[in-house]
Amino acid sequence: MPPPTRDGGIARFHLAGYTSGMKSPLRVLILVFGLLSLGTFLGSFFLARRLYIPAPGEGAAPANYHFSLYLPDNRNSFFTGIIRGAEQAAAEEDAVISLHSIDPVKNELEMAVYTGVDGVIVCPYLEDGMARRYLNRLGTRQIPAVLINHNVPNDQPWPFIGTNNFEVGRRIGTMAGKFSDGPLCLAVVYSDKAPGIYGERELVEMGITTALGGRLTVPIMGLRTNLNPLDAEALLYRLFRSNPPPQTEIPAADSINTIVFTDPNDTIAAAQTLIDMNLVGRVRVIGFGSGQGIEDNIRKGVIACSIVINPERIGYEAVRSLAALRRTGYTSASIDTGIEIIDRDSLP
Repeated sequence: MPPPTRDGGIARFHLAGYTSGMKSPLRVLILVFGLLSLGTFLGSFFLARRLYIPAPGEGAAPANYHFSLYLPDNRNSFFTGIIRGAEQAAAEEDAVISLHSIDPVKNELEMAVYTGVDGVIVCPYLEDGMARRYLNRLGTRQIPAVLINHNVPNDQPWPFIGTNNFEVGRRIGTMAGKFSDGPLCLAVVYSDKAPGIYGERELVEMGITTALGGRLTVPIMGLRTNLNPLDAEALLYRLFRSNPPPQTEIPAADSINTIVFTDPNDTIAAAQTLIDMNLVGRVRVIGFGSGQGIEDNIRKGVIACSIVINPERIGYEAVRSLAALRRTGYTSASIDTGIEIIDRDSLP
């Protein structure tokens, strides 16, 4: 060991040795992390290469287009049907569909201009001004857009695929009038689970009023449920516990005798609640959607009829329209996918 010096030479000697000892493990850690990062990068690179360049013998051509579909986060049967129809059309068009959230908190539609996609399909359940701003930004980047299930007014409208909600309301009114000869006190239950209909509720109610005319004793009552599938049950208990419907065909001024639902889950929950409250026959129910539960309740007479919109056709036509728009620059300005009414007579 060297002799100590007045200026602390021994201390410097030991410090230098300690620092040198610390550097060796640090270098090893840096090397390990560097190799791991390189391995991750190479794995991602070869995965991407396999997606776009088929391996020898596979014979698969790369997809013609990459489209993005923006939907609400609640994947109920309606939106699942839209996805199914979109995937079917994408397979026919040799396109790839990626799913994204329309929730404004997640900013996925706002970031769509940076994704490099060939086109977007948007279910614009946003405030109209916000949706219009995002869609216009896509237009400035020459990214075509197609709207489904809810339209956004604009000077140069985007292609729209879906139903005419005025016609939906008119058909509801026609069926309500068919099931009763007397005056009607009618409520429409909109739902956060089906925000497209809620967003165009004025058109729905205008169609109902057009069909029923003077048979409405009071203006249509608009009600609303949240995302909870049992919220319709709580709503009916609030409505009818304190103010039960009349025993006769002549309703009181504020006593509902016909109630319309705009969501399949609400329809099923309401049917069971009417059974539990012994109100079957005193309150006529017009439901929404199809399925075993709804059809069984129509056969039993709990639900008078149900409005059916074909979500698979909406998704299918949206992809076909977007592919045509990308391929030729033209597509139909609007495609009405229509509605169907199911009642006891139409069921097997």
